[in-house]
Amino acid sequence: MKQKLFLLVKILSTGLITSAIGLELWNIQSIIANASLPNSLYPLLILSHLALSAHFVEAIIAAVVATGKNKMPLTLAAYTFFVGTVGLLEMWENQDN
Repeated sequence: MKQKLFLLVKILSTGLITSAIGLELWNIQSIIANASLPNSLYPLLILSHLALSAHFVEAIIAAVVATGKNKMPLTLAAYTFFVGTVGLLEMWENQDN
């Protein structure tokens, strides 16, 4: 049951973080072009700022822990950035085994 839940969270998280990156890039492009996003997207933009920031912090934690354990820090950081807390949980679970 836990593995199925983790798989679902990983798939959803990867899709949502990729969408958040796309929204951020669209926002940057619109600023450069002196345009603006539709007003209905601003709440999603704020949510994407929060999600990307949280996932970035989780990726830093994963990289630091992986460096201390002589693992692959960049690979684990990228994986954790896209899947979120599940990546950290899996990393710590694998350390215990």
